[in-house]
Amino acid sequence: CSKHKGASEPMYVIIAGAGKVGWNLARELIAKDREVTLIESDHRRYRVVEEELEHAVQYGDATELWVLERAGIQRADLVIAVTGDDEDNILICQVAKERYGCERIVARVNNPRNLQHFKLLGVQPAVSATDLILRLIEHEVPEYGLVQLLALEEEHLEIIELEVGEHSDAAGQKVADVVLPDGSLIISVLRNGAGFVPKADSVIEAGDQVLLILDPGLEGEITPHFAPNGSIA
Repeated sequence: CSKHKGASEPMYVIIAGAGKVGWNLARELIAKDREVTLIESDHRRYRVVEEELEHAVQYGDATELWVLERAGIQRADLVIAVTGDDEDNILICQVAKERYGCERIVARVNNPRNLQHFKLLGVQPAVSATDLILRLIEHEVPEYGLVQLLALEEEHLEIIELEVGEHSDAAGQKVADVVLPDGSLIISVLRNGAGFVPKADSVIEAGDQVLLILDPGLEGEITPHFAPNGSIA
């Protein structure tokens, strides 16, 4: 992958898989003046997409090295694998990263049960639409008021959202007085549809949505401070 582009050179993106996701990604990136090559292995699908994207789409199997090299993977800034096959997406991203030194990869996970395989093989970020939708559902009806918003795997950090319960330890306290374990920090408060970055003397109210950044594994210590009566049972 290219590492030393000039400031005026557009980002070059290779997308494997011209399904709805890949086609729409290519369309949006081209509209943002990115250079894009979309690779599709189904000839019928390729012909359909070619009518719109023309030279920006190529026919071939992106798991084959010569297809990736024909697409110019040596100079790609970003490789996105969004085929309908999880094994193909893992392989494409591994090849892009390990053989061609592409630092930025994104993989689609069709079956959320395969997420762990992507992580174990070092293919990150791996995005599962099913998993994201489940998180949204859980956000609407959170268990114990806790929602994991973001996991920063490489930085070993998480961002979570907690609802402040009635009669909880945190309700009515200043941010500076909320007792939290080392490795955690309140970074934002959402109240009545608006958010703000709290100061040390900002008072947390019951019903607030509090965002915290923390070291992984601290959720169990933090949740009781915001749960009703200090209990998640």
